[in-house]
Amino acid sequence: MQAEITREYVEQVEEAIARRDDAFILGTMDDLYPADITTVLYELDEQESKYVMDLLPAEVGAQILSDLDYDIRTSFLQTFTSQEIARYIDLMDSDDAVDILNEQSVQTREEVIALLENEEKTAAILDLLHYEEDCAGGLMAKELIKVNLNWRVRQCIEEIRRQAENVQRIYTVYVVDNRDVLVGRVSVKTLLLAKDDKLVKDIYNPDVISIASFRDEGEVVSVMQKYDLEAIPVVNIQGRLLGRITIDDVVDVMQEQAELSRQLMTGITENVEEDDSVFRISRSRLPWLVIGMIGGLLAAQFMGFFEDDIALLPAVALFVPLITATGGNVGIQSSSIIIQTLSSNEVVFENFAERMLKVLTVALLNALIISALVFGLTYLFRHELTLSIVVSAALFSVVILASLMGTLTPMVLDRFGVNPAVAAGPFITTANDLLGLAIYFSVAHLLYNL
Repeated sequence: MQAEITREYVEQVEEAIARRDDAFILGTMDDLYPADITTVLYELDEQESKYVMDLLPAEVGAQILSDLDYDIRTSFLQTFTSQEIARYIDLMDSDDAVDILNEQSVQTREEVIALLENEEKTAAILDLLHYEEDCAGGLMAKELIKVNLNWRVRQCIEEIRRQAENVQRIYTVYVVDNRDVLVGRVSVKTLLLAKDDKLVKDIYNPDVISIASFRDEGEVVSVMQKYDLEAIPVVNIQGRLLGRITIDDVVDVMQEQAELSRQLMTGITENVEEDDSVFRISRSRLPWLVIGMIGGLLAAQFMGFFEDDIALLPAVALFVPLITATGGNVGIQSSSIIIQTLSSNEVVFENFAERMLKVLTVALLNALIISALVFGLTYLFRHELTLSIVVSAALFSVVILASLMGTLTPMVLDRFGVNPAVAAGPFITTANDLLGLAIYFSVAHLLYNL
C-alpha cells in the first residue's frame, strides 16, 4: 500500500531498533513499498539503516540500494562488507549493479565481483564496466528478451520463459540474426497468437529504433521522447544487440539534466546539492556572483555619465529599477523558451526568419501593453507628461531589445558548442541592465534636451 511516512512512525522505528524489536519493524514495513522504506532510511543514521536493511528480504534491500541517492548510498555502503554488497548486487539489474560498483573503491569492486554467484550477471557487469556512465552503453542493462530470426514460435516461447527469469519488465522481444545483429522486434501477443511452427522471420516487425552504445545520454533522452518509447535497444558499431535502456533510467537522466539547467540558469556553475561542502557550494555560486557584481559596477559607472542629467532632473533616477528589472525579466522569459527548444534538439535555425518574426510580434505586443500601462500610471501619479513619455518610450525599446537578445544569445552560444543555459541567468540579466540604462538615459537626454 502507499503510505505517508510521518515523523511519529520514524520515531517508533528508532525506538524499535533501540530495543531490538524486529517483529515491529518487519510487521510495519511488510506492506510498504521499497520507496517508502527508503524514505524512512533517510531519517535514520547509518547504523540504524544498516540494522533495518539486514532484517529486510534481500530483494527489497536490492531495490532500496538501487533507489538511494548517490551521496547517501556511497557513505551508507561503507558500513557493508563486500559479501553483503555482493548479496544485493546478485539481485539487481546489471545497469544498477554497475552504477553501485563504480562508486566503490577498486579493491571493494573486485572483491564484490569475485563473490557474485550468478555467472551470467557477472559477465554482464564486466561487459558494462568499461562504458562511460554518461553514454548509452553506460545507461543500458544487459537483461532483455531476444529471439533468433530463424527460430520457430514454439522455440521462441520456450526461450522467453528461460530468459524472463532475469528480466523484470518485458517491453518487447528483440529479433536478431545468426550474427546477433538486431533486425527487428516482435510482440509477445504476436507470438502467442501465431502457430507453433511459424518462423519468426514471417511474423516479426523490421521497424525498430535503436541507438549506438557510444551515443551521449542526451541523445538517448531525445530519441526516446521523440518516438515515445518505453525501452530502446542498444547496438554496437556493427549493429549487434548489446542491451536495452528502459524508461526509468531515462527519467533519472532527465531529472539530472533539468536540475543542472536550473542551476546554470540561476548562475550555479556546478551540479551541487544542499548537503555538499560549504567550499563546493560557494565555489559553484561565486563566478556568476562576481560577474553580476562587475555588471553592477559597470551600470553604476554608466549612470555616472549621466550624473549631470540626474542632478537637473532627479525624478529620472526613480525609474531606473523599473527599466532594469523589466529588461532582465523579459530576457529570462525569452531565453527560457528558446533553451527549452534547444534541449529537445529541435533545429532552431530552420525557418529562422519565421521564428524571429514571431518573437518580434510577441515582443511588440508585450511592449505596447507594458509601456501603455506605465505611461498611464506615471502620468496619473507624477502629472509630468514628458517624464511619462520618456519612461514608456524607454520601456518599449527595452522590452523589444531584451526579447531579441534573450532569444538570440542562447542560439548563438549553442551554435558554438556552449551550454545555452549558462546565458539564461546572470549573463542576460546583466547585459540587459546595461542595455536598458543606455536606452533610458539616451531617451531622457533627447526629450528633455539636457
